[in-house]
Amino acid sequence: MNSMFESPNPASTPRVWDVGALCHAIGDALQARFNPVAVRGELSGFSRAASGHCYFNLKDATGQLRCAMFRRAAEHVGFSPRDGELVEVRGRLGVYEQRGDLQLVVESMQRAGQGALFEQFLRLKAQLEAEGLFDAGRKRSLPPLPRGIGVVTSLGAAALHDVITALRRRVPHIPVVIVPALVQGAQAPQSLVQSLSKMYQLAQANNGHEGDLMQKSPVIDTILLVRGGGSLEDLWAFNDEQLARTIVQSPVPLISGVGHETDFTIADFCADLRAPTPTAAAELVAQPREVWLGALDLMQDRLDNAVQRLLDRQAQRLDMAAQRLGRPSQQLARNQLQLSRQAQRLRHAMLIKLQRMAQNQQALQVNLPQILQRSLEQQKQKLDRIDLRLQLLDPRLVLQRGYALLSDDKGRPVTQVRQAPPGAALLAQLSDGTVDVVVTQPRLL
Repeated sequence: MNSMFESPNPASTPRVWDVGALCHAIGDALQARFNPVAVRGELSGFSRAASGHCYFNLKDATGQLRCAMFRRAAEHVGFSPRDGELVEVRGRLGVYEQRGDLQLVVESMQRAGQGALFEQFLRLKAQLEAEGLFDAGRKRSLPPLPRGIGVVTSLGAAALHDVITALRRRVPHIPVVIVPALVQGAQAPQSLVQSLSKMYQLAQANNGHEGDLMQKSPVIDTILLVRGGGSLEDLWAFNDEQLARTIVQSPVPLISGVGHETDFTIADFCADLRAPTPTAAAELVAQPREVWLGALDLMQDRLDNAVQRLLDRQAQRLDMAAQRLGRPSQQLARNQLQLSRQAQRLRHAMLIKLQRMAQNQQALQVNLPQILQRSLEQQKQKLDRIDLRLQLLDPRLVLQRGYALLSDDKGRPVTQVRQAPPGAALLAQLSDGTVDVVVTQPRLL
């Protein structure tokens, strides 16, 4: 009979483990039982450390698994993982002993389909595309030289700083109107819709009143809707249906600059133009001032050449008018001198005007061809008046009133009695021909 003090059965007594040893043993058991393992799930909480290692969760409707993917494996992933994507990963299941957590060390990753958010994105995209919101025919070209630029984004966003920096560098003379909005979170879609609506009111109120000095804000010719990069969840506000329908109602061209170059949102497809980044959106709407000044210089050269050719043609016309007079008079010489001076004044005035326009930034909006046309028409009228005065000096008009033009046998004009001694043979030119005349008795008045 066994004594009550006998030792218990060793098989019924559990082993006492050290915590680390137990974790290690569990890891070995998992290694032997499951590895290598392939898992399908939706990405959540994806992050990439400065070391290049990636950390995330895989989840489905009934479970969640911590995952780590070290830099060497992450470098071979052929896409940019985003929260909400459905992926298949291969790796080794183990225990992270420092925390006692179950962890999958991922060795490879590939897309297994579209995550729930991305599927929702595709459904809305297909719906709006079928309604025609993405049609290229409704998209408008950007104004080459906007009078004012509207910006809708968060005041605290880095995107705003990037946009303002680019605009100040390229077009510091163009005013910028900012309407703040939330760009992330549950309230962001409604905030974006309200801010865009307010920007539309400003654009419609000021357009068409360029000359109104009392307007409180500048004319807005284009709108930038911008936000920096982020995950699919971070950018989800820009996949809102109400926001999409608000974007297509913009009274002026609208540029969407949301996220990075690889990011696409519904807002991008609805906008008149999609920019890969906020900075690129600013650059698309703001050609550098030097480009326009260079174009103005080229225009000035062409106008100079056009003015010179016109002056040359007018000078030829004057020469022909002078030839029709036959014998130039002092009045003709004075008129020619006056015309030459006026031509010089016209050339000098046009050069000064063009130089002032090149120095004035606002000259970019002046219709130079119309100004030149008006100036040339004025000079043409002056030239016509001078031509009329020259025609009035034509001696043939005097002859038609009963006078005659006398000349000696050498063709020199006879204007005084002393030039016509008795017996001199003269030629009298009348309005319709000539008459030979012999002087019999000259008489002084």
